[in-house]
Amino acid sequence: MGVADLADYPWDAVAPFAERARRHPAGIVDLSIGSPVDPTPDVVAAALAAATDAHAYPQTMGTPALREAIVGWYARRRGVPGLTPAHVLPTVGSKELVALLPLLLGLGPGDVVVHPRAAYPTYEVGARLVGAEPVASDDPSDWPDNTRLVWINSPGNPDGRVLSTTELTNAVTRARSLGAVLASDECYAELGWDAPWDAEGVPSVLDPSVVGDDLTDVLSVYSLSKQSNLAGYRAAFLAGDPQLVARLLTGRKHLGLMPPAPVQRAMTVALGDDAHVQEQRARYARRRAVLKPAVEAAGFRIDRSEGGLYLWATEGLDAWESVERLANLGILVGPGHFYGTHFPQHVRFSLTATDERIEAAAERLTP
Repeated sequence: MGVADLADYPWDAVAPFAERARRHPAGIVDLSIGSPVDPTPDVVAAALAAATDAHAYPQTMGTPALREAIVGWYARRRGVPGLTPAHVLPTVGSKELVALLPLLLGLGPGDVVVHPRAAYPTYEVGARLVGAEPVASDDPSDWPDNTRLVWINSPGNPDGRVLSTTELTNAVTRARSLGAVLASDECYAELGWDAPWDAEGVPSVLDPSVVGDDLTDVLSVYSLSKQSNLAGYRAAFLAGDPQLVARLLTGRKHLGLMPPAPVQRAMTVALGDDAHVQEQRARYARRRAVLKPAVEAAGFRIDRSEGGLYLWATEGLDAWESVERLANLGILVGPGHFYGTHFPQHVRFSLTATDERIEAAAERLTP
C-alpha cells in the first residue's frame, strides 16, 4: 500500500457544515480542529528570529543544547530522571513521527499496530502505509500475538482519557511480552484537569514508577504545539530506549527528517521556560470552565475528558446529526466517526478558540 491508496482526508467531509456555521449572524465558532489560536510566546519568537542565519544543514539528532533541554525538561516536568542526550531525538512535529514510525521500525504485512479505540487517525494511517494491520484496543489482554507496535495516548485525543501508572505499567508489560515497541503519545500532558491529574500531573510512560530503570522498547512522544503555541513551527521530540532512538536516528538521517535550525533554537528556549506554559494552561482552564457546563446544559453527556484539549460528548444521536444541529447554532465540532468505529454518537469540542468565541459558543448552547 502507498500514500495514493489512503482514503480521502476525513476533514473534507466537514466543509458543508462549516459553511452552514459561517452563515450564523454572529459568525462561526470553530471548535473542530485543535489548532492553537493564542500568540507564540515572545521569548520563543525572539529565539527563532535570532537564529535565522541558518546557512548550514541542521543536525538530525538535534543540537547538543536542544538535546540537553529535552533531558532537563523530562526531569523537571515529567518526573523522568536519568536520561541523557542519547535517549532523546527531535522530530518535525509529532504527526510525521506517528505516521512514519511503523516504516522506521521495519513493520509490514503480517504485523499488527495497536492503537486506542478512540484514536487520532494517524495511528491507523501509519499502519496501513506499510501494509500492517491496525487494531483498535484499550485492553492489553486483547492485543494479538503478532503485535509489533503499540500506541497509547494519554491524555487522549479525542477522549481526554488519562492513563494511571498502573495502566501504563500493564501496557508496557504486555507489549514487552509480545516483543512489541510501545510508543506513548503524551502531547497533552501539561493539561490534566480532573483530580488527581490536576494536582499530581499526568504520568509519563518513562516514569520510574512505570518502567523502573529499564527503558527497553519504550518511547515517549511529545509536542510543543499545544503547551507553547508552536503548531506552525513543527516542534516535537521523542525519548526512551537509547538503542531504539539510535535506530530511528539512522533512518531519519537517510530520509532527511531534520527540524530546521531556527526551530531547534526556539525549542531549546521554549523547553527552558515554564512560565509561558503555565500561562497557556490557565487560558485553557478558563475556556474549559466556560464551555463544559454549556455543553452539558445543551443536553450532552461529557465522557472522560479529564485531560487534554477537548470535550468528548454525546447527546445520544448519530454524530453527524449532532454536527448538523450545532452548525445551525454557528458552532463547528468534529464527529466521532473520524476517530474510529466505536464512538459513532460522540462529537469532539476543542478548547482552541479565543475567549470571546468560547463565550459565544456557551451563550448559543445555553437554553
